[in-house]
Amino acid sequence: MTGGRNFDSPLSAQLERNLADRRMLENAVFGHPSRPVVMTVANQKGGVGKTTSAVNLSVALAMGGLRVVVIDADAQGNASSALGIAHGPGVLSTYDVIVGGQAIADVLEPCPDVENLQVCPSTIDLSGAEIEMVDLPRRAYLLSDAISEFLSIHRDVDVVLIDCPPSLGLVTLNALVAADQVMIPIQAEYYALEGLTQLWTSIDRIRVELNPKLRISTILLTMVDRRTRLSEEVEAEVRSHFPDLTLEAVIPRSVRVSEAPSYGQSVVTYDPRSAGAVAYRKAALELSHRLAAKSAASRE
Repeated sequence: MTGGRNFDSPLSAQLERNLADRRMLENAVFGHPSRPVVMTVANQKGGVGKTTSAVNLSVALAMGGLRVVVIDADAQGNASSALGIAHGPGVLSTYDVIVGGQAIADVLEPCPDVENLQVCPSTIDLSGAEIEMVDLPRRAYLLSDAISEFLSIHRDVDVVLIDCPPSLGLVTLNALVAADQVMIPIQAEYYALEGLTQLWTSIDRIRVELNPKLRISTILLTMVDRRTRLSEEVEAEVRSHFPDLTLEAVIPRSVRVSEAPSYGQSVVTYDPRSAGAVAYRKAALELSHRLAAKSAASRE
């Protein structure tokens, strides 16, 4: 207080919003789709928060009461690491599902930190899968067939989230052919929409030629810094282009989000009170209600 005026800092305003959001989330009721939803998290542009979003949304959805399966389809195995799942040599993995015909149920491992969350880990073996898949029959449908078989038995699963590599190769093709929906994380930076046209065109072609049910359903803004005009401009541009697809919740730049994987955790479990954790929980809550509403509409 100076000269009778109250100067509220941006930090104090953020802390107040964070507290209000945490109180809201304490009593929030998550939506449940009426049938399992398979969602691929994809963006061929690296460094946009794709794996981070897949990990933290899956944890937040599971903590909200949904039964979630994460399929790590990136040979780097970062989603597996962040969820505390071993993925060294000799571990059954997504590679064995896609190339070896292994049942997903035999590969899944429970997340040690979160109930209702199972993970199909990825190993370095998946890096050579593209070459081995070339001559396999139904090469575009290998993951789709495995997921369909799994869900025909495990009908209590609410959401299957597939984390893709940052490319548009055969593994990503399998993930998109297997999915009902696509989530695209977009970084709030200058080149945010770079490459999006190519991804959109690829998804349109896959829908026409291989998977008629596939659609882009969700865009998530990541690494948002509301202190900068650039972030505001990028967010405004994305929302103007995709008003119905873009989640209201946005993910801020956060040190906690970046450091959590080094402890084998999501930020939601590593520091649940942090701004990043609260943002992902808000995004998961919003996503859950969208999934429930869309599945209800599809039954009418």
